[in-house]
Formats: sequence, structure tokens, C-alpha cells
Amino acid sequence: MSAGSDVTIGWIGAGRMGFAMVSRILKAGHTVKVYNRTKAKAEPLKEYGAVIVDNISELADCDIVFSMVSSSPDLLQITIGEGGVLVQEKAPRMFVDCSTVDDTASQKVRETALSRGVKYLVAPVSGNGKVVKAGMLTQVVSGPRDAFDEVEEILKLMSRGVTYVGEGDLARLVKLAHNIFLGVVTQSMAEITVFTEKAGVPRSAFLAFLNDSVMGSVFTRYKTPAFVNLDMTTTFTPILLRKDFDLGLAAARKLEVPMPVASSAHQAVQQAIGHGNTDMDFAVLLLEQAKASGMELVSENKAIADGLESKEGK
Repeated sequence: MSAGSDVTIGWIGAGRMGFAMVSRILKAGHTVKVYNRTKAKAEPLKEYGAVIVDNISELADCDIVFSMVSSSPDLLQITIGEGGVLVQEKAPRMFVDCSTVDDTASQKVRETALSRGVKYLVAPVSGNGKVVKAGMLTQVVSGPRDAFDEVEEILKLMSRGVTYVGEGDLARLVKLAHNIFLGVVTQSMAEITVFTEKAGVPRSAFLAFLNDSVMGSVFTRYKTPAFVNLDMTTTFTPILLRKDFDLGLAAARKLEVPMPVASSAHQAVQQAIGHGNTDMDFAVLLLEQAKASGMELVSENKAIADGLESKEGK
């Protein structure tokens, strides 16, 4: 059974990602009750038909409640903390968390959900706000299969790719693996870009070649404007990337899986943070690599497509 338009939906968290994700559900014709800690940030969603609520408790009577929050403490607060959606007199039929958090926090939520008869899915995503708008978000999901079957069509409103990987928190491990790879690829991309530029090749020329080769990807094309023009507008911070490395490498240790390349990239991210680069984009790894190579980069000030523009709005 799939969730129809008569299903009542609640949403917690209207930050950069949450706002973009719930917007797509709203634009598809669903009515969604939305709670955000800073209410003003959610107000623009009224344009798409959202009902903005003052308290999480107002979502407890929804059929399905989604959450997109920044950290494990945030997830615990909105679910099992004082006023949380899973500790109300009435509880939603299903709770779907799209955040990237640790499995300890997730297990606490699962235990409470099970005790209340609430189906619990974890559904972390790959992408940022612009990727969501371009319709290129991807999502990995784990939990009860029947719950996934019911909510799959709603998830597909947000994501072009929705993959079910099994029970429990397996989706969180998959997302951590993804973000570790994100850090490794970005660090490697920074190293080879600086390597070629120090030899005399313009960054734009090298990255154009890379993107046209079999090694090019949606990600390398997307990150090329930031690398060429040194645009450090935040999409994902080194702090958040370090969090995912910390969680992922800890999980790898439990599984006795050596990750030497990931560990090295982890230290590169830590170095960037140690130098005070905490609030800018993780593309700052390029600047860190340049400094380590005795170079000071300058913007090439070129208009370069990131590969998403033509897809936005579709």
C-alpha cells in the first residue's frame, strides 16, 4: 500500500535541506504541517500550502512525520525529549528521519517508537538544497519493509533515487560510507588540481578535461565552479564532514575494517578546521592543499556551469 493524498503529513526541520525537501512535497499537492525551531524560517512555506505550527505536539496526530535535523541531540530532542513527537498522548503512525545521526541516538528513538506502535524508518539523503531543487537528491532507506512500501511514493517526490537497503539503521551506515567517499574525493580532487596548477595548468582547463573524461562525475562538475572561482559559499561545512568521518570511522573500527585512505582524508578535514575554517564550504580543502604546496590561489572569475542549472525547476 502506498501513501495517498489523504495521508496527513508532518515535518520537523526547515533548514537549508528540510525547507527544500518539504517544498517538493507541498508542490506535489500534499498539505503538510511544518514545525521549525525558528518559526520565521518556515513561514515562506505557506506560499506552497504549508500549515506552520508553533509546537511539535501539533504533529502528533499526523499519519506520517518526517524530520530533517542537524545532529543526534536534535533528533533526540524532537522525538523523545520534552515536548517530542513520540512522547505525546497520541503518536503518529509512522516516523521517518532523514537526518545523518549516530546509531546510538537512532536506537533510542527506535525503542520509543516500537513501544508506541510507531513504524520507524531512517532515510538519510545525499545532496544539498540546490541538488534538491534540481530534482537530483538521492535517498537511502532502512526499517520495516511494509513501512517503506507505504511511504516510497512520498520519498520519490523529494528524491530521484530512493534505495531500500534493509532493516534497522543500515541506511545510516550507507550514508556515512557515502559522505566518507565525498570527503575522500574532494581531498583527492584538491590534490590533483593543485598538482596540475603548480605545473602551469589553469584550474578551469584541468577540471574541464577531468569532467569530460571517464573520471568526471556529477559531483566533480558540481564542485568545479567553487574550485575555479574559489567560491566558498557554504553547502556543507568541514565541521559536518568531520562529524560524518568520526561516525563512519568509528563504525568501521567496530566492524574491523581498515580505512587508510579515509583516515588520511579525515586528517585533512581536521587540519582545515584547526586552521579556523569551520563555517565555509568544505571546498576549502582546495585552499588548504594549496597552502601546503606553497601556493596562494586566486579566483579565475569564469562563468562555469555546475551541471544542475538546466534541471532546476523541473
